[in-house]
Amino acid sequence: MDRLCVIFDLDGTLVDSEGLCNQAFLNLLPQLNDTLDTLIQGYRGKKLAPILTDIEHRLGHTLPNTFEPDYRQHVADLFSRELKPIPGVLEMLNAIHVPKCIASSGPLLKIRQALQVSGLASYFDDNLFSSYDVGSWKPEPHLFLHAAHAMGFKPHQCVVVEDSDVGVEAATAAGIKVLQYSKHGESRLYPTKAHLCFDDMLKLPALLTDLANMPATLSYTRD
Repeated sequence: MDRLCVIFDLDGTLVDSEGLCNQAFLNLLPQLNDTLDTLIQGYRGKKLAPILTDIEHRLGHTLPNTFEPDYRQHVADLFSRELKPIPGVLEMLNAIHVPKCIASSGPLLKIRQALQVSGLASYFDDNLFSSYDVGSWKPEPHLFLHAAHAMGFKPHQCVVVEDSDVGVEAATAAGIKVLQYSKHGESRLYPTKAHLCFDDMLKLPALLTDLANMPATLSYTRD
C-alpha cells in the first residue's frame, strides 16, 4: 500500500468502550429511565457537553458542578477494570503496515488510558489527536484534517475507520474515504463510494488494500 494513512477513531472502533462510558451514566444517575443500548445509540461519538445538556433536559434539573469530573473518574475506573479491544483489533493492527493514528473526540488522558489498558498503545506511539487539543468536534471535519496534516498526508491519501455517524459525516466533510465498523453489520448512513460498512475487524486489512489499489475515479463496492 503506497502512501496511505489510516486514521482510527477509538471508542467503539478499536476499544469496546461505548458500553462502559454509558454505564457510568446509569451508575451515577439511577433516575435515568433508559436502557444501556438506548444511551449507546443516542450518544455514540458525540461530545460530552451536549450529552450532559441532554441528560439535564430529560431529568428536568441541572447536574451538580462536580458531575463531569465524577463521571470521568468513574469511566476511568471502569476502563481500568473492564476495557477490552474490539474483537479482531489486535490481529488487524498486526496485519496493517502503513502509518496510522488515533483521532478521537475524547481528551488525551482518556485516549492514553484506553490504549494502555487495552494493550494497543505500542501501535500508535504519540500519533494521537484529540478534539480537545484542536478545539473542534465531529461532525466538523477539522480533527481529521489536522490528523492527516500532522501525519504528512493529504486527505485523499487517508482512510478513516469509524463506528459513529457523526464520525462518518466528519470524514466525508474532510474529503476522506470512510470505513464504518458496525459489529452488528447494520449501515447507519447510506453507503457511498467514499463510505463502506463492515462488521469484522479481520476484514479491514483486505479492505484497505482494495482502497489503496483503487483508481480515484472508480467507486468502491465489496460483497
